[in-house]
Amino acid sequence: MNPPDRHHSTTELLHATLDAHPADHITLKALMLPLQRRAYGFLLLLLAIPTFLPVPFGIGALMGGLVMTLGLQMLIGLEHPWLPAFLTRRPISRAALRQFLARIAPITLRLERLCRPRLQRIAKRPLTAISGLVMTLLGLLLMLPIPFTNYLFGALLLVFAFALIERDGLLLLLVWLATLTCLIVSATLSSALAELFLHLF
Repeated sequence: MNPPDRHHSTTELLHATLDAHPADHITLKALMLPLQRRAYGFLLLLLAIPTFLPVPFGIGALMGGLVMTLGLQMLIGLEHPWLPAFLTRRPISRAALRQFLARIAPITLRLERLCRPRLQRIAKRPLTAISGLVMTLLGLLLMLPIPFTNYLFGALLLVFAFALIERDGLLLLLVWLATLTCLIVSATLSSALAELFLHLF
C-alpha cells in the first residue's frame, strides 16, 4: 500500500482503508498501516471512541490507562507507537467504526477545516516529549472517577489527535493549556471534596 498523501484528511484515509477491507471486521494493524507518521494521532482518535458511546461504567479508567501508555511512549521518544500483537490483531467491526465516524462527523469536519501545519517545530522532536507528557496527564484525568467528564476529555482527545495528525503546533499549544487547566481544576475540586468529607465525618 502506498504511503498516504499528506493532503488527504484523516477521515478520508480511514474510509479508504475501510473500503479496501470489505470483510465485516478489520484489524488495528491494517488500520494503522497506511497512516505511518499519523499513527500516534490515529490511535488517540480510536481511544476517544468509547468516551462517546454508551459503554459500561469504568471504561474511562481502561481508556485512560491506554492513553497514558501511548503518552509515555511518545514521552520517551518512540518514533512509532508500539502495541502488543494481541491488540493489533484484534478484529474491529467495520460497521461500528463507520457509525462512529458518522457520529463525530460534525466535529471532525470542523477540526479538519481548522487544522493545518502551523508552528511545526512544536509538533517535532524534542518538543514531542511535551505532547507525550500532556497525553499522559490527560489519560490520568480520564482514569479519575470524576462524574460527567468523559465527553470533555474525549473532546480533548479528538482535538489532540487531529493536532498530532496534521502537525498543527498552534492547536497542540491550545490542547496543552486546556489539559493543564483541567488538571488544576480537577485537583482543586478533589481537594475541596476531601475537606468537605473530613468535615462531615
